[in-house]
Amino acid sequence: MTSAVPPGIPEGYEPTPALDGNFDRVLGPLYRRSNGPGFAFRTGEAHSNIRGAIHGGVLTALADQTLGLTVMEAIDGGMAVTISLTCDFVDGARPGDLIECSAAVTRVTRSVVFVQGELRCGKRLLLTATGLWKRLRPVYPTG
Repeated sequence: MTSAVPPGIPEGYEPTPALDGNFDRVLGPLYRRSNGPGFAFRTGEAHSNIRGAIHGGVLTALADQTLGLTVMEAIDGGMAVTISLTCDFVDGARPGDLIECSAAVTRVTRSVVFVQGELRCGKRLLLTATGLWKRLRPVYPTG
């Protein structure tokens, strides 16, 4: 799949080095705010649906990525996986839009982390999300 994402890092952001999985390469680059919490993602033609708007699945995947990264920071780089993610779609995005993502952990227990977040394009609210992430125990090598 060729990327139709416009090149260039948005001002005030830097690449997110933690993401290097196959899905991350298909979705496209995610950027971290240089001086504080938050992420950004530039949409492209490859992310659009039949109507020309950015597909809701792309927005949901973006929420999952950014809320998950926020959770892992809150538990000092520990691993966690999504248990539940609820997304409410408020407005749409178009190819070429810069989507900014913010998230905050609201509660941490021994096994579950609660988080909420939102995706915006400029001042327009696109999506709100709440989720639960399961904290994973460290895996130690055997032998």
